[in-house]
Parts: sequence; C-alpha cells; structure tokens
Amino acid sequence: MTNNINPFESAKIQLKQAIEILNSQVYTSKLEVISNPKRIIEISIPVKMDNWEIKVFTGFRSQHNDARGPFKWGIRFHQNVSRDEVKALSIWMTFKSWVIDIPLWWSKWWVIVNPKMLSITELERLSRWYVRELYKYIGPEQDVPAPDVNTTPQIMSWMMDEYSKLVWVYSPGSFTWKPLTSGGSKWRWRSTAQGWVYVLQKYLELIWENITWKSFIVQWAWNAGLTFAEILTLNWAKLIWISDSKWWIYNEKWLDLKEIINLKSSKKSVVDYKDSKKVSNEEILELDCDLLVPAALENQITLENAKKIKAKLILELANWPVVPDADTVLFKNNIQVIPDILANSGWVMVSYFEQVQNNSNYYWEEEEVDIKLKTKIQKATVDVFNKARENKVSLRTWAYVISVKRVLDAMNDKYENI
Repeated sequence: MTNNINPFESAKIQLKQAIEILNSQVYTSKLEVISNPKRIIEISIPVKMDNWEIKVFTGFRSQHNDARGPFKWGIRFHQNVSRDEVKALSIWMTFKSWVIDIPLWWSKWWVIVNPKMLSITELERLSRWYVRELYKYIGPEQDVPAPDVNTTPQIMSWMMDEYSKLVWVYSPGSFTWKPLTSGGSKWRWRSTAQGWVYVLQKYLELIWENITWKSFIVQWAWNAGLTFAEILTLNWAKLIWISDSKWWIYNEKWLDLKEIINLKSSKKSVVDYKDSKKVSNEEILELDCDLLVPAALENQITLENAKKIKAKLILELANWPVVPDADTVLFKNNIQVIPDILANSGWVMVSYFEQVQNNSNYYWEEEEVDIKLKTKIQKATVDVFNKARENKVSLRTWAYVISVKRVLDAMNDKYENI
C-alpha cells in the first residue's frame, strides 16, 4: 500500500461511521464482529518450475462473514501484499455486494507472486496447486472465487477444472468469470464498464444533468477503462486526459479515443499519442474537469492532495482510491464522490448472475443480463443518492449505512447471542 495508510484501519473507520449514523445499540454492539474477518487462511503452494526447481509460494484467504449466502470473490496474483490489505478488501467486498443487495458474503484470495515472471505452464501449475490446497474450503455453496488483479478467465477455467476433478463432479458454479465454453456468462466482458456508466447516468439524471459535452479524465487505459471511456465518448463526453502504466497525457480540447485504443492494441503507450501534453499524476489534480475517474490503484487521493482537486465529480472505479480523511475535505468542498462499493459493482452483479446461471444450468442471452444489471444497479444508485441528500451526508457514507444495516439485520436474524 502507498502512503503508509493501513487499509484495514480505514475499513474499520468507515464501518464505525456508518454504525454511528444508525444510532442503535443493537447495531453498535456488533461493530467488533463485522470489523474482523471470520477466518484467515494462510497456505504454502509448492510449484515445480520449468527448470525442475521447486518453488513455494504463499497464499492468503480472508473470509469476512457468512451470515447469509456463501463467500465470494477475488483471487489476486501479485508480489506485494499485507495481511491487513487482504482483510480490508474482504470487508469492502462484503459491503460492495450488499449495497446492491445481492445475497453473498465476501472474501479475498491472494498469492504472493509476480505472474509475469512465470511461463504459461508454471502459471497453470500454480493455479491448480492453489485449488488442491484449498478445495475443502471452496465450492458452489461455500466459497466461489473469481478473478482479480493478474488473474483471468483462463485461470478460472483451470481452477474450476481442478476443483471438479477433486470432488468428482463437474462444478461450473465453483468459480465465476469463466470463458463461455466453461460456463461463463454472456455480457461479462462489458459488464464492468457498463455498470460504471449506468451508475453515472442515473446519478446525473437525479441531479438533472447528462454527460453530453462534459469533460472527463480516466486514470489508466486498461481494457475496462477504455470501454468505459468509449461509451462516454459515444454520448459526446470529452476525454481530455488518460494514463497507462508509463505516463499521463492531456489535451484540453479532446483526445481521440480511437487512436488511443489503436495504440494500446499495438502494445504501445499513450505517450505515443502525438497531439497531447505529457503530465504527471500530481498535475492532473489541478486540471479543471467535470469528471475525474480514478481507475488504477488505491490511495490516489489523500488528505495532502484532496484540496487540489478541481473536478466537480469523482467516480471511483479502483478499489479505495480516496482515503477517509480526503473524503471529508472533498465533501466540504462540495465535490461529490460516487464510491467504489457502488460504482464498481457491475462486475460483482454479473459474477453473481453467472453463479445463478451455473446453479440452475440455464443461461441467459446478453440482453437479459444487461437488463437485470441496469435495473438492479440503478435502483441501488437511487437509494444511495436520495438518502444521502436527505441526511446531508456523502454518498459513500450512506452507501455504507445501507450495506451495514443489511449485514447487521441478517446477523440479528441468524445469530441470537451476538
């Protein structure tokens, strides 16, 4: 994590703030319970490398809470991790599912590895051995993983196949976000970006505006970020700044997204775009725009730089890009933040839809998936916006209030003495 900010402590602060607004002893008494994961699993994963050397990788699993429904979500392959980060992400994922009201409880998986240093065969061995070490803790009715950073539908297909072999039953519902040939859902490839757009469109509709001719900035030109930008530009929004892992480029009038997509398709950087100015991450905070879209890493907007933000609206596509102290500054400056637990929930929704389809062995067409996604995610947006405005709090605060209340109500119904 950057800026030495402990993500687990931040998650607990957000939970505490939401429970204080609920102002009920019944809820307050359970703060410590929902502030800590139910279970942390640490495993060693032996992998035979292509040179016949045996390497042992470390994996973590944080299972937050299972008061209703199975655990769910992301397997991340990355070389940088802390236990507190895994714990925090499992908590945030719980509330991401509950703000959109789907009956899943969330967990987070992590393997300490740089997958770019592995061959394709080494990556498959690591994926399959991971399942062998953990298969007793997963399954369609227990814990249903999906991809996250550096994991892919192909890896999910390997893992699903390995799990099916271990339990002697073909189990497409044991993993989600799989290729269509392995039981994946249609519309999956577009759901992440489309979910962002549906949330943004509904929010703007509620404040009597639209995206036409609005200027926007997207941090990170990866696949979903580019799809999101493409949808907005088709609605005549103006892309003025975009970045990738190498640099940031800016044109105050308009960036040609088609040219940027062509550059990325050719494995080039956005710095190869000719008609633009190269800028630093710090400089973008001073750019005047209608919409700022942090879509890369956490901790991008901190207490130190929040006062420099000139955007009128922030749409969080990355996990936790705005730290709690910065939230307070932005709200005082009348800069609304559509929080990640709402904005970035489209892929959560469609992953849940995939699980439903796998379990019923009945698969929907793209249009049906899209209609269900739009209906449910825009209803959640209305619920959060209206109550936040009524109670004069930030959108993030009320998103947490909604989620926390649903979590605690489920726990009250299930557990008598907690």
